[in-house]
This record gives sequence, structure tokens and C-alpha cells, in this order.
Amino acid sequence: MIKAPTFELRFLHPRYWLLWLGLGIAYLLSWLPYPALMALGRGLGRLTFKLLKSRKKVAKRNLELCFPEMSETEREQLLWKNAEETGCAAIETIIAWWWPDWRYRPYAKFIGYEHIEAARAQGKGVLLLASHMLHLETAGRTFGFTHPSVGFYRPHNNPVMEYFMYHGRSRSNKYMIGKRDVKGLIQALNEGEVCFYLPDQDYGRNRAEFVPFFAVQETATTTGTLLFANAANCVVIPIYSSRLPNNQGYQIEALPGWYDFPTGDNKADVTRVNQWVEQAVLKHPEQYMWLHRRFKTRPDPEAPSLY
Repeated sequence: MIKAPTFELRFLHPRYWLLWLGLGIAYLLSWLPYPALMALGRGLGRLTFKLLKSRKKVAKRNLELCFPEMSETEREQLLWKNAEETGCAAIETIIAWWWPDWRYRPYAKFIGYEHIEAARAQGKGVLLLASHMLHLETAGRTFGFTHPSVGFYRPHNNPVMEYFMYHGRSRSNKYMIGKRDVKGLIQALNEGEVCFYLPDQDYGRNRAEFVPFFAVQETATTTGTLLFANAANCVVIPIYSSRLPNNQGYQIEALPGWYDFPTGDNKADVTRVNQWVEQAVLKHPEQYMWLHRRFKTRPDPEAPSLY
């Protein structure tokens, strides 16, 4: 567990003034009505894709690789919907970090909590599988209203941003564990905690298997899920998270626990993880983080990049 950062006088050094200005503007914006914030986010997202062409190119290539059966027109429409959702994600960070409980609570929906209760009734921790949906910050806040949990994250290099990120992500939840603190996460699970874990990005070829993900037959997929499930007294429970239409807020859906997981067959087990991610993505493909270079690691290191 990372010790919760405290405010330090060095944060007021002139090198951080521009950051403080940006944070101040973001805080003032957070008080706009929710529909206005989402409209602002959609506009910001479209502008970002027009200016940051390299990010747009990655998202477009991912859609081509994953959905070759789609027409070019369909993929282009999905790409620009994803652009809008990406902008909303930036706005949702300030919502998740700064909105008071009384304001956020009406937007938080949760179904399937009985599956988490069942695991904890057996004295087990819960390794909660979440996917990189763009509304991830609000998903964590939404989950915390039903059951305060533990986050697994990469600490920020900027101490001011780390201060705000740690406390923002801990809001409505318990504490955060750095992504390199494997023992810390295992300990939390053994203590019966519910811990977020996201296995759906390319973390390189170390501790990975190459298995299908959508139409890409050999996708580097971490075996970290298996490591934690084997080492800790826990149940793996996947979730779906969604941004609801018509500005209704956010929904978490917990699925039945995987009590027969892992099986000892690493390829079969991480394939099951990827299949769950596919199901989560297909519910709202425009809400997934297509900006990540998911297929950068190839089985053959000498093979040309898919990007």
C-alpha cells in the first residue's frame, strides 16, 4: 500500500503554477451542470482527434484490426463517437475526483452486487476484473458507493498530480496500491478486500501469453490475473461498466464469480479473460480506450509493427 500523499509546501513552487492554474480552471468547470459538462467533453474530444492525429491514427488502426468485417464508413462513425467519448473521459476525471457525494450519488447505479457478497461470505477477497473503458475514473467512484474498494495503479511522476490523483481515486474508496507492489495486492486480497485489476492492455512479452483478441489471433495478454488468483485467497469477479444514455450517469454490473479459475492452462485462462473483455467492449464499443497500442508486442520481435 502506498502511503496517502499529504500536502507539501514545495507544491507551491513556481514550477507548478501552470499546473495549479489548470487544476483551478478544471475545478470551476466541475460545477457546471452535468449535461453541459458532457457536451463540453464531446466537443473537446472531437477537437483533440483533429489536433492529435497520431492518437487518432492509433484508434483507427485498432478498429481496423479488431473489426475487419465492418465497412470503412461504419468504422469511421465509430471512430468519431470514440473521439467524443474520449473528451467526456477527460471531463469525468474532475467529476470523479471532485464532485461531493450528494451530487454524484444520483448518477451511480450498481447491479449484481450479490455476486461480490457471495464471495466475501466465504471469507474470500475479490479480484475485480475491469476493462479500460474511457469512463474508468467514474467507474471506480461509482463502485465505491456500494462497496469501498482498493485500486491498483501507476503513481504519477509529478508530485502535485500524484497528490490529486491518489486522493481523487480514493474518494468513496479505501486506498491505492502501486502497480509494482504485487505483494501488497496479494495481502489486500488475503485480508478480504475487493481490489480492481485491469488485464486488457499490452504490458509486453514478460509474463504474457499470445492469444486471440477480436480478429487479432496473437495478442500479448498478461498472465497477472492468474498470478493473483493463484497466490491469494480470492475469487475473480469480472464487471461491466457503462456510461448510461441521456445523461443518466454510470452503471456497474458485477458478473458471477469465476470459481473454477485459474485452471492451470495459461493460454485457455487468459483467452477467457480476453473473451470477457470482448463482451464488455461490444456492449459499448465507442466507450473503449482504442487510443492504446494494444497490439504493439508481436510474437516475433523482428516482425513489422501492426502500426
